[in-house]
Amino acid sequence: MNMMTSAAAMTAASIPLAREFGKKEGPGTGATLDQRLASALEEVKGFATEFKTKSEAGEKISTETKEKADKALVDLAGIRAEVTELAQKFDARRPNDEDHGYKSIGQQVGESPELKSFADNGASGTVTLSVKAVTSATGSGAALIVPDRQAGIVGMPQRKLRIRDLLTPGRTTSNSIEYARQITRTNSAAPVAEGALKPESNYAWEVANAPVRTIAHWVPASRQAMDDIPQLESLIDGDLRYGLDDAEDLQLLLGDGQGQNVYGLYPQATPYSAPITVAGATRIDQLRLAILQVELADYDPDGIVLHPAAWTGIELTKDAAGGYIFANPQGIAGPTLWGRPVVPTKGIGAANFLVGAFKLAAQIFDRMETEVRISDQDRDNFIRNMLTIRAEKRLAMAVKRAAAMVRGTLL
Repeated sequence: MNMMTSAAAMTAASIPLAREFGKKEGPGTGATLDQRLASALEEVKGFATEFKTKSEAGEKISTETKEKADKALVDLAGIRAEVTELAQKFDARRPNDEDHGYKSIGQQVGESPELKSFADNGASGTVTLSVKAVTSATGSGAALIVPDRQAGIVGMPQRKLRIRDLLTPGRTTSNSIEYARQITRTNSAAPVAEGALKPESNYAWEVANAPVRTIAHWVPASRQAMDDIPQLESLIDGDLRYGLDDAEDLQLLLGDGQGQNVYGLYPQATPYSAPITVAGATRIDQLRLAILQVELADYDPDGIVLHPAAWTGIELTKDAAGGYIFANPQGIAGPTLWGRPVVPTKGIGAANFLVGAFKLAAQIFDRMETEVRISDQDRDNFIRNMLTIRAEKRLAMAVKRAAAMVRGTLL
């Protein structure tokens, strides 16, 4: 019989656990659990050595020796039960261990089927206990600790897009929009005497063209990532679409019409020129005068575009008594000024404003709505197991009535 391995394993694995809980003494012994365990293992090992020696020499083992050996095994089983009890208390101090599938040293020893079988079979034969110390340190049991993974992916912030909503929508099947716009209107209509010559009015038009522009971008992604993270494809799809809308928003507002840029609203708007003089004019006054300028051009403004910081400054304007002039901190109505909705957007710049009858001023023509395509037919994607995800849209914007918009710099 070989009990050397089992005794060594039991001592190495169980004694640290006993020390973890301090001096748990047995009844009337005055010994700590680790001392009792070591003593019991030593006694069992002694009987095993004696049995082996006498068995090899052909000597008979006395009844008294067998009884002592049986008692030693019973004592060892009792200590094993105490170890199991301590393991349970030890685990109670470590929440969620069971959920994550790892066990303390004492629990590994106490619940070991090899140890149970070894004791039940009269400590005959050889038993090997493999016990690992588990800690959270790098290179130890860290791989066994499962992180609490939160569902979902936290994305980047996305600003609200609104310029398209100001304009009249439309569609096209061509690569450009050609339209005639009136550039001269001289109205000479007047009462005329019988037989007199009628006055002549003058109207003139010009042909304008708004080319369809393409807005596009792409990102690479591995096929494995797309397969292993079900929500990744929809997230990439959403971000690509937002990227197009973000670029479109800036193009519709600020595009200079050069190269592949859309010719935007702000560059084509009529420069601000105060129709009347107001003493001590403020930004609030200035925007009302811009509305008047559009009205004097025979259009009815339907919106104001401002930077969020500029609009906040206006909302926080107070009278001499400290009361808000326009804002109602408890109100839930959308932002409005002089009866017109305010569209806050960072794209316009903190010092600028745009006032206009936007529905009449301009129209969007969608040639191709947002399209997202995935392909491995790009460069060496096929052999690298990569995918190219491309998003694009095509549109044109025709500014038909530039005089219906006024742009300027805030006071």
